[in-house]
Amino acid sequence: MSVTPNSSAIVTVQQHIMERQRRHPGATGQLSWLLSGIILATKIIESHVRRAGIVDVLGETGETNVQGESVQKLDILANECILRSLGYRGNVGIMASEEDDEPHIIKEAEEQARYIVLFDPLDGSSNIDVNISVGTIFSVLQRRPEVDRNEVMAHILQPGDRQVAAGYVVYSSSTVMAYTTGDGVHMFTLDPLIGAFVLTREDVVMPERGKMYSINEAYRSTFPEGVQRYLEWAKSDEENGYSLRYVGSLVADFHRTLLRGGVFLYPPTKSAPEGKLRLLYEANPLGFMAEQAGGAATDGRQRILDKQPKALHQRTPLILGSKEEVDRVMSFLNDSPDAKGA
Repeated sequence: MSVTPNSSAIVTVQQHIMERQRRHPGATGQLSWLLSGIILATKIIESHVRRAGIVDVLGETGETNVQGESVQKLDILANECILRSLGYRGNVGIMASEEDDEPHIIKEAEEQARYIVLFDPLDGSSNIDVNISVGTIFSVLQRRPEVDRNEVMAHILQPGDRQVAAGYVVYSSSTVMAYTTGDGVHMFTLDPLIGAFVLTREDVVMPERGKMYSINEAYRSTFPEGVQRYLEWAKSDEENGYSLRYVGSLVADFHRTLLRGGVFLYPPTKSAPEGKLRLLYEANPLGFMAEQAGGAATDGRQRILDKQPKALHQRTPLILGSKEEVDRVMSFLNDSPDAKGA
């Protein structure tokens, strides 16, 4: 992990994106323009998160989303911020949100609008009332040139390895943005004095190992046997003893894992045999970032980025983090009676 070379120099996220763009002679600047829309939206969201409790943005709306979850007031606000910020960029043709039943087709977009943006507008929003970190996660794809423009779902349902960009923003004691365009992971902190995201870590490398695991152990008895055996091993003695670290906001748990190493697990359970996290809005973008930082991501059977989506709101198990730690979990899964009998 390298830090900004000259601590006195200020490099904003827009400057960084433009500099990276210059390394690719064929770049048109369209992706940079799209990312600037996401940056604008997250600044607006951050301002509302900071004022939660002062203005009327806390609590539930009384509605449920397509996931069957209670909708928070800030969910609606964050969703609208992103839709509006990207809807006028001209190069985004399709947007899909975890909060909405159907994708948004930008009819007014120019014919060459080739980008698709998938996003979780406010991950962990149920925690906002108790001042726990929340975040925004996004994924960017391109339309498939061989597919008719009207075949919307065929453009959206692409494996994660076709992402052209992904990132997240975590709203916490400081507001941090991390993104990748397939050229490493870069991290920025919002400086409230100048209203800009400033480069704090460039080419982030996730530690190859880390004695921390992140999982909701309340469901342990319903986890696959391989996961249960891994947990027993992880805290079996002082030599192997790992620390449990679990926030309950995916973006916050991933942010810690990215910087400190370890493994995050959200395995299938008896009540959610297909997993709980969303493939398109959560697993794919964070899996892309994990790999770009030298880590790994899997659903327990295959690489997350190889998984072919079948539905807009498809759920998936997820194991991601330091490569050695993910491999270790997989060794327990592959050696379990369930796997041998499959």
